Amino acid sequence: MRPHCKTTSGGSPVTTGSVQLRPPRHALDRRAIAWWRAQQALVFAPAVLVLVLLGVLIPPAAAWLLVPAAVLALLGAAWCVVLPLWWYGLHRWEVTDTAVYVRSGFLWQEWRVAPLSRVQTVDTLRGPLQQRFGLATVTVTTASARGAVKLRGLDARLAADVAEQLTERTAATPGDAT
Repeated sequence: MRPHCKTTSGGSPVTTGSVQLRPPRHALDRRAIAWWRAQQALVFAPAVLVLVLLGVLIPPAAAWLLVPAAVLALLGAAWCVVLPLWWYGLHRWEVTDTAVYVRSGFLWQEWRVAPLSRVQTVDTLRGPLQQRFGLATVTVTTASARGAVKLRGLDARLAADVAEQLTERTAATPGDAT
């Protein structure tokens, strides 16, 4: 029999059947906040720069271009300062002897549990910004239509250790990962 997944509104653990569900234990590396801020700045900055440049180069349209640039810059700054802190408080991960747990999202929050018996591959990724901040992403691909489970914002060394441990644990876990 499959237990129902329930949590209280405060995220407290709930016991259903023989399984106690609880939020994953580990927070991301604090450098993830700066990494997210840099990502968001790269989204807002080009638009603001284009509007400012056009406003300077086309004096008759300066007000039409510089006012939206200022509004976009203020909204972008607020987005870059506030939301990464919120995301950091929400994102959690954990690897146990039986499963990988990830909680992520901000408007649509998602809690994923991937049993080790379903793991097919374990990969690490370090994009240019992640390399700059010493971070990495561990991707755990499973036999699930929902797709891979991603542990984003981990310290690069920790991510390598997690990938190695997951590979060893998965190899020792009975099942065919299908």
